[in-house]
Amino acid sequence: MSNHISINTIAQIAGGRVENDAAVEISGISLDSRAVGSGAIFAALPGTRTHGAMFAHDSAASAFLTDEEGWALLQDAGEIRPVIVVESVRPILGRVASAVYGNPSSKLTVLGVTGTSGKTTTTYMLEAGLTAAGKKVGLIGTTGTRIMGEDVPSSLTTPEAPKLQELFAEMVTRGVTHVVMEVSSHALVLGRVGGTQFTAAGFTNLSQDHLDFHPTMEDYFEAKALLFDASLKASVICVDDEWGEKMAARAHNVITVGTRNQAGVDCSARLISTTDSGAQDVELELNGTVHQFRLPLPGAFNVANAALAAALAQAVGVNVEKFLSGIEGAAVPGRMERINCGQEFIAVVDYAHKPAAIAAALTTLREQVSGRIGVVVGAGGDRDQSKRAPMGEEAARRADLVIITDDNPRSEDPATIRAAVKAGAEKVQGTEVREVGSRSEAIRELVAWAQPGDAVIVVGKGHEVGQIIGDEVHHFDDREEVRSALAGVGFKED
Repeated sequence: MSNHISINTIAQIAGGRVENDAAVEISGISLDSRAVGSGAIFAALPGTRTHGAMFAHDSAASAFLTDEEGWALLQDAGEIRPVIVVESVRPILGRVASAVYGNPSSKLTVLGVTGTSGKTTTTYMLEAGLTAAGKKVGLIGTTGTRIMGEDVPSSLTTPEAPKLQELFAEMVTRGVTHVVMEVSSHALVLGRVGGTQFTAAGFTNLSQDHLDFHPTMEDYFEAKALLFDASLKASVICVDDEWGEKMAARAHNVITVGTRNQAGVDCSARLISTTDSGAQDVELELNGTVHQFRLPLPGAFNVANAALAAALAQAVGVNVEKFLSGIEGAAVPGRMERINCGQEFIAVVDYAHKPAAIAAALTTLREQVSGRIGVVVGAGGDRDQSKRAPMGEEAARRADLVIITDDNPRSEDPATIRAAVKAGAEKVQGTEVREVGSRSEAIRELVAWAQPGDAVIVVGKGHEVGQIIGDEVHHFDDREEVRSALAGVGFKED
């Protein structure tokens, strides 16, 4: 993993100048002044409140990478260590971090997946399928990072550029051959994947999300499109929605995926039948060859995710039959995750926290049960407010009971958020709507309501194990709460 690079080489890559020049060899880079050690660069960025350069003097870094404002602060502090000064750090940070760690992504087959929904599920399917096909796989995404099945702690869906390149370098050292990663629109806009050589990339779909960060859907689309540049060996794009068609029209080396009987797609998938447990038997036609496999996850959207994963695998030369045998064992934490404690109704926890995702999750359940459907739903605070009423409305259109509760209110008044979701739900006639502020109480009411043959679902958090109220994170796991509620009405796991 050790790679040494001179300050002047880094300055050339960054297009910057060197102040306090000295012969220093660099072997690491970090955005965290406390974590950076000797032999490493501290990248000091302007923050929302203070400039990172304010923390530089106390760090153990051997050198600094910063902008003119940061350089002025370092001069004021009497800094004598080498400083690389650039116009703006973020746009070049990925390239620099990649060089510091020896361009590790060039030694890996890197598969990126972007889109509004389905990123996590698709990457988990890729991990399971590639492993079954004999590859050594690294996974980076919302639920954390894994190297050949072993968990590595991480916080962001797509880590910041220095951390990401360091992870790639560790994966190379450990013999990883293929990396599958979720690529968020934030990561693309903020340059977190700069310096990463993607071999192929996949696009799932686009629906309303993150409009607190992107002013319009068009802007959100443009952010996703940044991933599909001419350097890719394959751009694998699901054309089940208009945004996919639009992406396919402008990307390079395109392979199209469809599940709606579209003519002329390179990869098409269709459902043959479903089992009582919600598993789906699927027929996949890829470049003229027909394959059949059993997908353990329910829902039409998961057929699309599986087809996207299979087309991505084939695009990088993986045996499709072996790959599909691996998908048959894929499980994704908090994504349509069933909680079975012997009850005679379906209980599910799902990460859906956008109108389209809630609609898809409920439609999936409707296909599986003859009874009623109940849902617990809430919207996050300090996030896109325009999706709150549509979340309530989509839930009420498809469920018989909607219980509106809190979901990470953050600094906002929880009652105000609930009122917005409720206003959307109450547009729909004939659905029972309740409001229960306490999330655990809401889950208990939902489970107590269920009868044999019904289905209940708790949406919003999925795999997350915290509830953010104000600035504090309280331990909260929807899966634990559902199990506890089931135990309360007499159903306990064996």
